[in-house]
Amino acid sequence: MKAYEFPAKVTSEGKIELPDTVLHQLSHDQQVKVIILVNEPNEDEEDDKAWHHLAAKQLLKGYNEEDAIYDTL
Repeated sequence: MKAYEFPAKVTSEGKIELPDTVLHQLSHDQQVKVIILVNEPNEDEEDDKAWHHLAAKQLLKGYNEEDAIYDTL
């Protein structure tokens, strides 16, 4: 069994797009095994995302009359 490592993208339709160079090395109608490794965001990226969400939420707070009611409680 051979193994190939290459970057690939997931399209907006949810399909994995393989590079042409890899496709040329495979025979048509050939069975393959696929292992997908996904880059995970590190903790700093997750913290940044949480802070951006909180900042946006606090910025928009008060622009809605319903929010003003909760501020007085």
